[in-house]
Amino acid sequence: MPSHLIYCCGAKVKVEGMEVEVLEDPVTTYCPLSSRIYGVERIDREAVKQIVLKKLRDKGFASERRVFTSEVLVPFGASEVTMSCMRRGLVECAVTVCEGVGTVVTSSPELVQMIGSFLTGIISTHPVSGILSRVKGLGGVVLDEATAKIDQVDGVKLAAQMGFKRIAVTVAGFRCWEIPALRRVEEELKLELVVMVVCTTRVGVEDLKSISMADLVWACNSKLIKEKLASQAKFQLGVSIPVFALTSRGKAMLLTHLGDLEEPMVAFRAKLPYEAPGKGPRS
Repeated sequence: MPSHLIYCCGAKVKVEGMEVEVLEDPVTTYCPLSSRIYGVERIDREAVKQIVLKKLRDKGFASERRVFTSEVLVPFGASEVTMSCMRRGLVECAVTVCEGVGTVVTSSPELVQMIGSFLTGIISTHPVSGILSRVKGLGGVVLDEATAKIDQVDGVKLAAQMGFKRIAVTVAGFRCWEIPALRRVEEELKLELVVMVVCTTRVGVEDLKSISMADLVWACNSKLIKEKLASQAKFQLGVSIPVFALTSRGKAMLLTHLGDLEEPMVAFRAKLPYEAPGKGPRS
């Protein structure tokens, strides 16, 4: 049976049917999201396995039973921000990644959230017919139905061919080499991209130049992002797992998303990154 490769808490994990194999030790030992959502206070190989198994059992992750829900689990997540900004008209469509189908183009804000609500970093995947039919039925266009290829550059080109100009595109930190190519396509095709970098826990120094070309960067458990890029940001959203807007376009996305939230908020000037001791992930 073909397998899916993902990252969870910085550990590479192989998923094959209902079997989960954690291939390496996790980089993260504590994550506030894992604590809140899964009740995990100490992350090790076994904890990673149980987190992924819970996704398989409860959400049908990478299977014909895959759950599609627009439930918001993470208030400042990439799919949540994108959904808000699509509804408000800042962007016309999104290029994202879903297990079982690979790169997806959609103009449906709800589908963006359905795909991303409990997603983890997808390294590689293979076609799952049930997921493919649901994604297409909910308004998604899949880049390569036969192989479930992940290629965000080709995904943006497909979105442009479909007539979209203002496009949000997610890029995993471990695929940050796509970002310079995305900027070249943006210029050549006269697009307006919002490049959103997620899953940055394992990024290295050699990745920072490419990541600095993004609009939005989720810090995850990356000290490098906080130490080397955060000071360049125009805006920070969140403290425990902060999101940094490196451009005015990224800042506009975050401020638009904030307008859709009902919770009380506070805003003040600060040197970035703004941190609160003990609130973020730990290695």
